[in-house]
Amino acid sequence: MDRLRGKSALITGAARGIGAAFAHAYAREGATVAVADLDLEASRRTAEAIGPSAYAVQVDVTRQDSIDAALAAVLDRAGGLDILVNNAGVYDMDPVTAMTRSSFDRLFSVNVAGTLFMLQAAARAMIAQGRGGKIINLASQAGRRGEPLSPIYCATKAAVISLTQSAGLDLIRHRINVNGIAPGVIESDMWDHVDALFARHEGRPLGEKKRLVGEAVPFGRMGVPEDLAGMAVFLASAEADYIVAQTYNVDGGNWMS
Repeated sequence: MDRLRGKSALITGAARGIGAAFAHAYAREGATVAVADLDLEASRRTAEAIGPSAYAVQVDVTRQDSIDAALAAVLDRAGGLDILVNNAGVYDMDPVTAMTRSSFDRLFSVNVAGTLFMLQAAARAMIAQGRGGKIINLASQAGRRGEPLSPIYCATKAAVISLTQSAGLDLIRHRINVNGIAPGVIESDMWDHVDALFARHEGRPLGEKKRLVGEAVPFGRMGVPEDLAGMAVFLASAEADYIVAQTYNVDGGNWMS
């Protein structure tokens, strides 16, 4: 239970869902965890639930001043940064003929630019510290394939996988390992939103799409955030020191690559 003892971690989108599960897991492994989210009050509640090793930080990954302020808060509070998890993300759904520029701009601003410039800020801090670090980007099985109702979202997650490869190859010379996790279908607030969008586009009752996709997973059910936490701890630990620029599927067997 001490694989991250003495490490300082920053997790974006950590007030709930996957990010919150990672924050709990990192704290159990001995890390000090910045629970970063746009919703500061929700971040505070999550940090309080974790205990004294966690603290809340507000961040809007679409604004450079907010990224810089969040990182400065972590460096001031924890004395450094060893682990960044880029988990903040948003979703939208429309077929190609109906998608909008506003949806494109929002998804790429959060999912791609937010990941890139959060990664950049963390990497600069880690390089200045001179002790390496771990950066973990959240992709998706949607980044491995096209989906007819999610062209923009799929493109953003494919970009995250590509960014993970390029950043990983660049930053390993500083002993900064950049890797990714590609979840499958995960029970979360986001999937409640996805289910509602499928209901609108496909004329389904609420909850039916979630049931169907869960039944289609080879493991036999949708995942839960805690199913991803083991991979997140592993990639943040010394056990993953020789792993560079990889994105791991954690999806109950949905996709093989």
